[in-house]
Amino acid sequence: MKHIAHQQLNLPADVPVMVLPGAALFPNSLLPLFIFEERYRDMLSYCLERNRMFCIAQMKPGISEAVDEDDFHHIAGLGLIRACVGNENGTSQLILQGLARVKLVNFIQHEPFRIAQIKELRSKVENEAEADALGIKVLELCRSLKDKNSDLHMLLNNQIPQTTNPEIISDFVAQAFVGDPLRRQGILEELNVCERLRMLISALQDSYP
Repeated sequence: MKHIAHQQLNLPADVPVMVLPGAALFPNSLLPLFIFEERYRDMLSYCLERNRMFCIAQMKPGISEAVDEDDFHHIAGLGLIRACVGNENGTSQLILQGLARVKLVNFIQHEPFRIAQIKELRSKVENEAEADALGIKVLELCRSLKDKNSDLHMLLNNQIPQTTNPEIISDFVAQAFVGDPLRRQGILEELNVCERLRMLISALQDSYP
């Protein structure tokens, strides 16, 4: 997978938004999705005819269905449809690659699916040496845990060693191994890479004691 950190992205002004419970899409990561609801089938057709991009926004705790704009978080992940396979019954399976953190700033359509104007949120690295050290600590922690989790072992061997970029490491590990929805959202919203890595270390230590 081609990493997008530090690349100049030409993002659209507005994109469709898919609201899901407990889901987050981080840059530099992949998210498999099964599209079956009629509104999201319409959304997928819209995206495939245009720029193949849409956002994943996480529903807030205690909400069973996102009716109003206050029912979900407005810091979201923008993704690009990398692969899409349609089924005979009209459903689809796709792979979404995370491109950027964005803020949903204005909804210009609500039906049959939401479309929002977006603002890109760029990560900040105020101390590169500290970020590198924290990234190394995340990798070391993951490697110490890999014997407990076969999926983690495979991902460590196949993906993470290909980069030493702490921003990419933080997003990739958060996408794959942080299961708590609120923690995932918190890490997604944190723009300071060092703080994001510290949050990730805490989440990994709590999840894999």
